Amino acid sequence: MSYQDVKSSSAETNTLKKTGQSYNEKVAETQLGIDIESFSKGEDNGLGELVLEDARDITTHVITIEDDPSLNPWTFRAFFLGIGLSAFGGVLAEIYYFKPQTVLVSTMFLAIISYLLGMGMDAFTPSVGPFKWLNPHPFNKKENAFIVIMSSAAATSALGTEVLAVQRLFYNTTPNGAASVFLLFSSQLLGYGLGGLFRGSLLYPSKMLYPAAVPLVSMFDTLYKDHHTGANYKKFRMFWIAFFAIFIWEMFPEYIFPLLTGFSVFCLADQNNSVFTNIFGGSNGNEGLGLLSICFDWQYISEIPPMGSGINPMTIPLKAQVSNFLGYILCILVFSAIYYRNIWDALALPFLSQELFYANGTLYNQTLILNENFEVDQALLQEQGLPFYAATWVVQLLTTNLGMAATFTHLLLWNREDLRLAWSWASPSKIRRSFTSPNWKFWEDPGLRNAAEEEETDPHYLEMLKYPDAPNSWYFVVLVISIVMALVLIYETNSTLPWWGFFIALLLSAISIVFFGALYAMTGLQFIIQPFVQMIGGFLHPGKPMANMYFVLFSYNSVNQAQLLLRDLKIAQYTKLPPRAAFTAQIIGTLFGAILNYVLMNSIIDNQREILLSIEGTNIWSGQQPQQYNSQAIAWGGLAHELFANGKRYQWVAWAYVVGLVVPVPFWLVHRYYPKLRADYLYTPVICYYIGWLCVGINSSILAYFSVAFLSQWWLRTRYPNWFAKYNYILAAALDGGTQVMVFVLSFAVQGAAGTSHLFPQWWGANQNDASKFETTP
Repeated sequence: MSYQDVKSSSAETNTLKKTGQSYNEKVAETQLGIDIESFSKGEDNGLGELVLEDARDITTHVITIEDDPSLNPWTFRAFFLGIGLSAFGGVLAEIYYFKPQTVLVSTMFLAIISYLLGMGMDAFTPSVGPFKWLNPHPFNKKENAFIVIMSSAAATSALGTEVLAVQRLFYNTTPNGAASVFLLFSSQLLGYGLGGLFRGSLLYPSKMLYPAAVPLVSMFDTLYKDHHTGANYKKFRMFWIAFFAIFIWEMFPEYIFPLLTGFSVFCLADQNNSVFTNIFGGSNGNEGLGLLSICFDWQYISEIPPMGSGINPMTIPLKAQVSNFLGYILCILVFSAIYYRNIWDALALPFLSQELFYANGTLYNQTLILNENFEVDQALLQEQGLPFYAATWVVQLLTTNLGMAATFTHLLLWNREDLRLAWSWASPSKIRRSFTSPNWKFWEDPGLRNAAEEEETDPHYLEMLKYPDAPNSWYFVVLVISIVMALVLIYETNSTLPWWGFFIALLLSAISIVFFGALYAMTGLQFIIQPFVQMIGGFLHPGKPMANMYFVLFSYNSVNQAQLLLRDLKIAQYTKLPPRAAFTAQIIGTLFGAILNYVLMNSIIDNQREILLSIEGTNIWSGQQPQQYNSQAIAWGGLAHELFANGKRYQWVAWAYVVGLVVPVPFWLVHRYYPKLRADYLYTPVICYYIGWLCVGINSSILAYFSVAFLSQWWLRTRYPNWFAKYNYILAAALDGGTQVMVFVLSFAVQGAAGTSHLFPQWWGANQNDASKFETTP
């Protein structure tokens, strides 16, 4: 089926809407033989209510499938607000890269701000006469989605600026401005090119849910669809009530009563017991595992620290939650056993830490092992001795590799057909056809796959077939241009990364995008694969920390960028934003944000260089992030062979990758021969990965996180499925949105983001003057 076969006019679509049937419902039923009602696979809960069982149920019952093709996103208002919020997000993200306190400009925050600004422009901009082009129609959902996609693409601190900052601060090399800007362009767009080519597998199937996008789109549906009448008015009212309730509440744990961030009854009962602190503490960073600690701060509950970012527990599917919980239990057991059995000299080092140490537990001075070329000098290394990691951090590195290897086997066993579709664009038949019948007008290539090929095709994708796609050739051109730029720049910027190292990084990122992109799309859980990539780079380029940084830039960063692109394309698919509009928004936002990142980075380094190089920094500026990136590059890029090779102290970190390949096999065999045991309900990569979950950060929110998760995804979903389908995701959006707006306001108003902090007056619930100001444990 070609694009022309399913393309419709607005008139025909409107006629069909009068009969209560969308155009694509008719297409699906008449041309593809698909009954739209069969999209739902939910089961009755015994009370006549449909229980949402899988991703398809969620996408057909929670998010509106209907589309109004008359809604136009290509307006001055959309570009004006998109570029303005891109500037805001890009500048703020780079400023906060050099701050002691990190604040992320979240997608939900951008969505709410763009909604308010868009409605304001709609109300106050002239809409008649010569000014009609400024306000051609009421502000609509597609404009809002366009703005959010553009601004969220810009509102990140590009990893390339981290590399450039480290070069300036620690290596005293400053690549010229043009080379630096194009380095950011190539590194940011490389993942876009790869991710776009894998749309057939990672975007179009309904099982690729992207749970983090569901509350956002549910909020859009509520804000824009008949919110003054009917059932939608109740959703609209619930959203704003919950939004303002959590907005007011967050003032207490974030400012007035920070003790609510976390406290432990066990630690209060015995304040001098270090074992209790390690196991039950968790209200301070790196304090403890937070077992049974209590948290009332939604910011931390929704962030699932430390290994995630912005993942609402009300949105993660139950299967992923169960696997996550099993990994959490194993994490507590493994961390405790490793530490108290003194594995890897654990008792001489901190319980939780990410730093490098001497054998006596003092911080390791990495600069003392580098020569004038900033490469590891073996004679100096022998004088200082090899560094040690905290044992729990070694477990995190080991289980990260275990989980990543298990991902490959798990998906090959359970999702083989989905992965095959990921490479359909590179199939021999399509390559042959491109040579035998070339279409040099690549911009006219519809780039659509046959919707009848895949039984699990997302019904939202079917509704999008009326719009011209951004074809594979567009993404391929982006990929080729990025590769060419990168090959030139790795030599122009003195990266020490050879051309063959770049292509290995590219291959590694392409493989990782398929597997980890699929896992992220289905579960909403995002693996941090940077340690694994650093280890591979260290073995390939021993003794070259700068080469390791660039290897990570072109591999790990490409995976992150691909996941960002695919998530945004899913938002576009759910909101029915035309694919070419989404492509335009992403490219503009990414390039504009990269330029702003570079300008701000140089300005901050020029004016705050000595502070950024100091260990302690100030309450306004800190170089902790470039320092950490540099130290990790030295450890992995300079000492991988000495620490992680076969027979060395941490050899099992590398061997874990081999072991992980076989972990899913027993579960698959059990399900094949004993299906009633439901071994298919477990994501083995998630279990393995989260065994190292609690290695860093504030862990007091984990009990609350799982409590909310099971309350939502099990109790509400099965006992009150109608309420769940109508209100669960809009409530999740309101809680995230209200929290993030209040955190943003407090960051600038009283917490020092604007320069000077104004702490709440001292009292027992806000121990501001003590170094352990949020502490209730020893």
